[in-house]
Amino acid sequence: MTPKALKGVTKPLSDAGFTATHASLRDALRAFIAPDAQIHMCHPFGDLSGSDAWFTHCFAPLMEAMPDLERRELITVAGTTSANDNWVGICGNYLGTFSRPFLGLLPTGRIAHMRFHEFYRIENDAVAEIQAIWDIPELMMTAGQWPMAPQLGDRFLTPSPMTQDGLLAVDVFPGQGRAAQAHVIAMLTDMCRHPSEGGPEVMNLERYWHPHFNWYGPAGIGTSRGIKGFRDWHQIPFLRAMPDRALDPEGLVSHWVAQGDYVCETGWPNMRQTLSVGGWLGLPPTGLKIELRSLDFWHLQDGLIRENWVLVDLMHVYHQLGVDVLERASEFNKARGL
Repeated sequence: MTPKALKGVTKPLSDAGFTATHASLRDALRAFIAPDAQIHMCHPFGDLSGSDAWFTHCFAPLMEAMPDLERRELITVAGTTSANDNWVGICGNYLGTFSRPFLGLLPTGRIAHMRFHEFYRIENDAVAEIQAIWDIPELMMTAGQWPMAPQLGDRFLTPSPMTQDGLLAVDVFPGQGRAAQAHVIAMLTDMCRHPSEGGPEVMNLERYWHPHFNWYGPAGIGTSRGIKGFRDWHQIPFLRAMPDRALDPEGLVSHWVAQGDYVCETGWPNMRQTLSVGGWLGLPPTGLKIELRSLDFWHLQDGLIRENWVLVDLMHVYHQLGVDVLERASEFNKARGL
């Protein structure tokens, strides 16, 4: 299938998300998701099967909490991977008035938002698999109910690409973006050389990243700008805590799609690392090997990475370490008399 045809498969959800109702969203999901589709959702939702389960366990509670829910897409990238699988990656924001409880979080009566990265594998003109992260920590922060360590990076509503063509990539850019994808994979390969092969210089960051790049990290880590900001507010504490990182370690599989200057990648999981030193996210050095699900989008300008949207399922990270973030938030709200 062509990238444009792949994008067309997910169009019912794109259209329904503008002014979603329970009926329109349920019908939209049924229209393009196979009845037995495998759905891998972020913690605490877990694995589901079929569109009705996705709607019942995820969308219906969200729409109950935000009756005026909007689904605003920022980037769509579609194509065929090296394994000949067809994928569509979509980055965007859910937002609405937080009017009723959601996952035990208390409503604020104010506008609230959370970013989403959703990847759809398509077979026979229908979605056969979904890998999706909703940035629930972002919703908790906008509601003033984040009970964990403060993030180092900044927090704001994640923007669309600076060139404002994130939704046009499939239509405007011909081909599969091979040069952009090769650039990103080379960057990650070099990045994984540190610290095992030497100091920060072995990563050759200036070779890959634009001097003014923005790194839009998940809530809990936050957003940073430029190499110094990226290193200070994310990479240094991340690598100090888990120095044994590697690209697709121990047989983990990543799925890559590129279109023009846009690249996206998903894996469930696509990282496996040992939390051997304390400090990252305020966590102690447990010595446990944890899995990380990271769904990423990159945007290149003049052959360098100008923007990088990253979501990591941090709720799943805490869960692997025995921390129930939502229960902790509930206890915090009780202590505040809420």
